[in-house]
Amino acid sequence: QESMHAYAANVYTSVVEELMKGKQRKFIAVEQEFFRLWWDAVATDKYKQQVHQLLQEGRLEFVIGGQVMHDEAVTLIDDQILQLTEGHGFLYETFGIRPQFSWHVDPFGASATTPTLFALAGFNAHLISRIDYDLKADMQKNKKLQFVWQGSPSLSERQEIFTHVMDQYSYCTPSQIPFSNRSGFYWNGIAVFPDPPKDGVYPNMSLPVTDTNIHLYAQTMVANIKERAGWFRTSDVLWPWGCDKQFFNASVQYSNMDLLLDYINKHSDEFGVTVQYATVGDYFQAVYGRNLTWEIRDSQDFLPYSTEPFQAWTGFYTSRSTLKGIARRASSLLYAGESFFTQYVWKHPASSICRCGALKQLQSLRWAVSEVQHHDGITGTESPKVKDMYMNNLMYGMFNVKKLMASIIFDMNNAKKNGEVYSSVYSKDSGIPDVDQYVVVYNPLAWNITTFVMVAVSHLEMSVYDELGHSVPAQVQSSAESRSTYDLYILVAISGLSYRKYNVKPLNGKQSAFVGRSVKYKRKDVTRADQQSRQLLPVVNNCYQVLFDQNTNLMHSITERETNQTVQMTQEFFEYRVNGDVMKGPISDNYLFAPNASAVPVSKAVGLEVVSGNLMTEIRQYFYSNITSQDYIYAVYTRMYTVPEGYDGKLLCHRIEQEYSIGPLELNREAVLRTSTNLNTRQLLYTDSNGYQIQKRPFKAYVNNTVARNYYPMVQTAYIEDDTTRLMLLAERAHGVSSQGNGQVEVMLHRRLWNNLQWDLNYNLTLNDSSVVRPVIWLILGTKAVTNILYRTSGLVLEHRPVVMFGELSGDKPKLPGQFQQSSVHSSPVTVPPNLHLQTLSIPGWRYSSNHAEQVHNIRMGKQKQGDADFSRVLLRIRHLYEVGEDPVLSQPVIINLKSLLKGLGSVMAVEERSLTGIWDVNTLKRWKWKTAQYPSRGFSNSTETSENCIVTVHPKEVRTFFIYFQGQ
Repeated sequence: QESMHAYAANVYTSVVEELMKGKQRKFIAVEQEFFRLWWDAVATDKYKQQVHQLLQEGRLEFVIGGQVMHDEAVTLIDDQILQLTEGHGFLYETFGIRPQFSWHVDPFGASATTPTLFALAGFNAHLISRIDYDLKADMQKNKKLQFVWQGSPSLSERQEIFTHVMDQYSYCTPSQIPFSNRSGFYWNGIAVFPDPPKDGVYPNMSLPVTDTNIHLYAQTMVANIKERAGWFRTSDVLWPWGCDKQFFNASVQYSNMDLLLDYINKHSDEFGVTVQYATVGDYFQAVYGRNLTWEIRDSQDFLPYSTEPFQAWTGFYTSRSTLKGIARRASSLLYAGESFFTQYVWKHPASSICRCGALKQLQSLRWAVSEVQHHDGITGTESPKVKDMYMNNLMYGMFNVKKLMASIIFDMNNAKKNGEVYSSVYSKDSGIPDVDQYVVVYNPLAWNITTFVMVAVSHLEMSVYDELGHSVPAQVQSSAESRSTYDLYILVAISGLSYRKYNVKPLNGKQSAFVGRSVKYKRKDVTRADQQSRQLLPVVNNCYQVLFDQNTNLMHSITERETNQTVQMTQEFFEYRVNGDVMKGPISDNYLFAPNASAVPVSKAVGLEVVSGNLMTEIRQYFYSNITSQDYIYAVYTRMYTVPEGYDGKLLCHRIEQEYSIGPLELNREAVLRTSTNLNTRQLLYTDSNGYQIQKRPFKAYVNNTVARNYYPMVQTAYIEDDTTRLMLLAERAHGVSSQGNGQVEVMLHRRLWNNLQWDLNYNLTLNDSSVVRPVIWLILGTKAVTNILYRTSGLVLEHRPVVMFGELSGDKPKLPGQFQQSSVHSSPVTVPPNLHLQTLSIPGWRYSSNHAEQVHNIRMGKQKQGDADFSRVLLRIRHLYEVGEDPVLSQPVIINLKSLLKGLGSVMAVEERSLTGIWDVNTLKRWKWKTAQYPSRGFSNSTETSENCIVTVHPKEVRTFFIYFQGQ
């Protein structure tokens, strides 16, 4: 909002005015969030008409077209798709335009998922800028800044995309001009906050172009163009004009540049250059027209990113861990809310809930989750007040969606509205009062799930019943975090996209929940442990035996029981102590990680408590700075489950759940959990790329900053392995991860920093984060074959844990299942095979025609005015989770019948296959095919085999997008 007021609204207003004044002028814009704020709140009808005209003429061009320019390192593919779809839906509905080029100039490093994503969205070319300084210099020297990128090993040439890396000048105009001590080419100066200056005079306005300096300006610009021309293979040079917060006074910008371009073109014989205004699409069209043969780049990415020897941008993988966690919880709640609402609309057409209001509730969370994917959002590289805005928007959207889900449950169960519904998603603080209470649990995944949900209760003696009054396995125990409540773990088995109700009541009769009994062990001095008389404490379930060393209270080893493989394994917290004084050397900040020495252990003493019961054992370790310390900053809660007969406990049994409590840290400390094993991993680490694919991360030695430059983002998954055994880590938020020694993996969990770099102080970017963070990581240990089968499903089960809601559903006896129960739990839940993931099931509400000619016609005729949302179109996405050749069974293509998949929702009338964001019919999407040595012929690439009569074959790694229309409403 402050940016809109200070400059952003003026960018659109003045750019539109100026583009109308000269046919040769052009402009590109990316982020729809700013544009939509202008369009909805500022733009007059005249401006709106002009925008339509400029877009038609190709002089205003939207590139990327997402809500924001998303970060590439710490975002999940689901959320990248969401924010891109959110922006594209608006652009297509409003203007009938479909972005075809990317301009990903500012994310800190480039992921290999992005080229695949943009190819699936129908883009013809991709553009990036921030990659390692030394790599860029090398590519520049050898004219290798442009290539055809095959980001996905499985999709390879089917979803490849031409990629342009910007040269060393990046996306801003070089401002040094030899004839003046003022900067050049920025005639409107620098934006001023909070209010634009009344007199229109801004700081640092460039020297206006005059008869006396025009030749000097032209010489400077031409010299820079020619320098750049030497780094590329064609004679077309992309010369970006602009930078952050520019064009708020487009009049002075264009009027000066018009003079300069005319002058150069009049003297083109002398200069050897002609210049024109261009969009990024014009540039790529010119390069494509040269018909050159391009090199292919495989699925290697450009992470991490360093700007100079001591500046590794690997700190932001962990910065603001709480925001990263909330962003993911919000995304997962949105995913649940979308499918819940979609089912409700189609199964209960006569419902009492206002559908337009419900859609607005979902849209508030779509907007918040989209916006936080910004490269200064989820990255943690914003100032505290901007972070608070992201948080507030996320919390408001989550509140709306929880409220919507609760009211749907009420409506389904025809409950009287007097029972107060309050709902909570994985929050420890909302306990259940003493009265009889329902816990409603919704499984948002399209698989049958058996897992535990935890609710806080006020008594130890509890019993839990299902809808039919049968007793449900549960365990209650003292809470690690709270003195006043107990933790009740309920074993839930729920079909795909279904919910169940559980009745929780204080004890009556003999069917009570198991009680976890606690044993506290003496605090042990880690430094003086006696290695001779080692006493080992075993904790066992059907899959693992974990041993704890009673001399140190640390983990000692894990045995995988099926193969009887034992891995020595210990876990300890370490801290990197970093410098905050620029006079003393490199600093760590929100972006950068600059350790000045090896990490040091944080605790000399460890306390241990073991809480064991029939269903679960929880091992609580408390890490103290010494043997007499009162308080701890670090704790680990490790949970292992034993699943009773009659339940499918495969996933539950094979995971060792860990929850950490970290903080408040001391200043200039970066906290890591280091897991050390005796696996001979040769220091090779594997991490996921945006939850989509796995990247191999060999340890690299550098002259400087080796520790920080070997940190990588872990969005969902990281693992180490030797020839037989793999240790897998699954996360519910992003972290930095590294292997700093053979057999080791360390995860950065929290950072608290302060520095005196002027730039950081100006923007309040010092990350003095005194919070306590509570991230969760699941460990899976086993053979490669077994972990391969488990980790994709387990990662999604962690990401999309069941949504838990509480309510007193008055007048509703637990004898009979509710109406929703009948239709979903007992007839046909929505389920897909374990190698497919139902990526999206939602009602987007867009009103555009899926016939392009008709949509364009409607807009030209002015028919696309505000109206009611369209509830008849359902958006469905299905993703294949495996790579080609990864698993003998799960890597096979899957044939799926969409009619029978969705029969629980209604009778499918029509299916249209669409591009990733829905704005193209895949049958008419013809992307440019760039010539490579592998594929010498050039033409258009049409990548998907389309579905015949609702039967679809989904190949490894595909993400397929459909519009579904059901019969009757």
